[in-house]
Amino acid sequence: MSPLSAPLSIGHVSTYPPTKCGIANFTRSLIAAIAKSEPRARQGVVSCVDEPGALEHPPEVVCELVAGSPESRSVVASALSEFDVVILQHEFGIFGGDDGDDVVDLVTQLEPPLVVVPHTVPSKPTPEQREILDHICEDANAVVALSGVAEARLVEDYGVAPECIRLVPHGATLNLGPATVEHEPRGRRVLTWGLLGPGKGIEWGIEAMANLLDLQPPPHYVVLGQTHPKVRKARGEEYREALVERARALGVRELVTIEDRYSDTNALLDEIRVADVVLLPYDSRDQIVSGVLTDALASGKPVVATRFPQALELLGKGSGITVPHEDPEAIAAALRRVFTEPGLAERLAAVAREQAQSLSWAAIGRAYHRLALEAAHEHVGVAR
Repeated sequence: MSPLSAPLSIGHVSTYPPTKCGIANFTRSLIAAIAKSEPRARQGVVSCVDEPGALEHPPEVVCELVAGSPESRSVVASALSEFDVVILQHEFGIFGGDDGDDVVDLVTQLEPPLVVVPHTVPSKPTPEQREILDHICEDANAVVALSGVAEARLVEDYGVAPECIRLVPHGATLNLGPATVEHEPRGRRVLTWGLLGPGKGIEWGIEAMANLLDLQPPPHYVVLGQTHPKVRKARGEEYREALVERARALGVRELVTIEDRYSDTNALLDEIRVADVVLLPYDSRDQIVSGVLTDALASGKPVVATRFPQALELLGKGSGITVPHEDPEAIAAALRRVFTEPGLAERLAAVAREQAQSLSWAAIGRAYHRLALEAAHEHVGVAR
């Protein structure tokens, strides 16, 4: 651990590329944003993995946290003692044990001050989930709320002291320029992306397309993303194949493209730029944060989304339309409005562009660096 007169050192605990998941990408972007905000800061990553030695890690990864391994947790705690502060990204599915309760043992062993970032804050947690969140938030010097809904739940449902919470939105890359690559077909283009699996609600988006065949030209629905690795391991490509079959049965197979690829950042940003509207047809009623939603707004795109908490929070400012869950007719009606109501798409996009500035990774990196400094200084003050 360095003296605080020296540049701050930050250890991160998270999944991390080449692992393919939203939290891995979030952490990579966060590290880059902090480095841009304070180039002197020393950063290292503990990568959460299911099996030891299975991935080829980039240089910033200092060690692996292997699910289910007490020895690994001890090694990680020792490695993290070399940092001034630890930022831990929490999701129940990335740590070993029941509901990921291995994280409790790890947090108990940590010496540096801890900043916890919960990516899921269930409104109706299981007893095990509540116990885990209660424990890691109690041990944290600060807890980051990724949305206003998350902040309210942490205070009202989990009893976290308001003064311990910092509201810092999910970051995104500003993506407001013109597309650099042309795509076919031209015209109305509806886009959804992310790792696929049951609960994404893509089937409702496909059914919505069948209700828009009278539009000329009819919209084209593009779905980008590989099947989530854990879904593929358990169920293969069952969900993707069911989506293709549904499109065929509804007579919209030529208007639905489901691409089995994991796009790098630049390729994905270009895909978003050529979209006319971003669709988030998620089944979840409990989702407090969505990187897809944040990226859509940072790209200045109109959004149609089901009424999960963060969508209501962000799109309520006028950048999109929210619809009931599992309701293809409502999705189709919202898309029809965006495509046909004079000036609506432009108004939604204008509000999205305004929101984009506060969601930029540059702003988020500065906020996390300030928070890490606060936690480190408070820890030193208490120790003295």
